[in-house]
Amino acid sequence: MSDLATYLLLFVAGAAAGTINVLAGGGSFISLPLLIFLGLPPTVANGTNRIAILLQNAGAVWSFNRHGVMDWSWIRRAAVPALAGAGLGTWAAIRIGDASFQRILATLMVVFAVVILLDPLRNRIQRVAGAVVDPAPGGAAQSRVSGVAFSILFFGVGVYGGFVQAGVGFFILAVAMLAGLDLVKGNALKVLVVLVFTPLALVLFSFAGKVDWGMGTALAGGNLLGGLAGTHLTVLKGHAWVKRVVVVMIVVFALKLWIAP
Repeated sequence: MSDLATYLLLFVAGAAAGTINVLAGGGSFISLPLLIFLGLPPTVANGTNRIAILLQNAGAVWSFNRHGVMDWSWIRRAAVPALAGAGLGTWAAIRIGDASFQRILATLMVVFAVVILLDPLRNRIQRVAGAVVDPAPGGAAQSRVSGVAFSILFFGVGVYGGFVQAGVGFFILAVAMLAGLDLVKGNALKVLVVLVFTPLALVLFSFAGKVDWGMGTALAGGNLLGGLAGTHLTVLKGHAWVKRVVVVMIVVFALKLWIAP
């Protein structure tokens, strides 16, 4: 495959992954396997994917803020614990070999699929699509987690995101719903948290020589376009529509993981 065809394929795949990432999560299950298929070692693919994630979420944060749904106070409450966790997760990802990372990635993907497929549909919708939120008087949502528990959960999110990134959006949305956010504000929180911890992960991967900047830039261009499209759809369609997309994405990716060789 020529370089032009490779970069074009990465751009198109990035657009699809970026849209999926902002709407729900799991877009890296498209981009990571593609980067590996195109010849990158698994750990380099993991680092290279962060270029696209960074640009995608920068655009998504700008767009959510422009639409007036970005709450910047979440940086202290969610993004800082996630940043600390991401440093640990990235450190672990860099220090294991390609074969070990590939085995761990495959195991995580299987676990991710099993958890989704074995959970009853009703519970899946409640836990991940937002039905866990209890309306409070006046229409405000109530959090079901304490501040300390919330920080611990986002530290764990950061560890996972720093290590592998793929699927982290689902976990952030689940915690956001427990915190009392609807899926529009939950998606805004998701892109903000990922934007905060991704530069650290990218710098660490880059210093370790685990980034292909050419392929990553081509992928990032598509992710930026897809991220902007996903943000527009999230704000335009609202909570109920995004809830249906989240559920569909979970089922689609779970089935994809089960049937993948």
